Amino acid sequence: MVGYSDSKDAQLKRLRRIEGQIRGLQRMVENDEYCIDVLTQVSAATRALQSFSLDLLEGHMASCVVDAAARGGAEAGEKIREANQAIARLVRS
Repeated sequence: MVGYSDSKDAQLKRLRRIEGQIRGLQRMVENDEYCIDVLTQVSAATRALQSFSLDLLEGHMASCVVDAAARGGAEAGEKIREANQAIARLVRS
């Protein structure tokens, strides 16, 4: 079971909203909108993706990592390494 199973519908709704933001950006560029207005919308879409990512990471830590840690062994270390790598990618983005 994945960390977002309980909130899958809500997560999909968020992703559809973000998809709408991206489509809006495409329309803005097609319509030659003012650069600063486009950049403002890029910032909003970026924040939405970051928020989605953090929520997904929180679910992963609360379920997958905690469950693996409770079982112990090599899987626990692997889940912690994966989470650390995911956090590093988010920090760099």
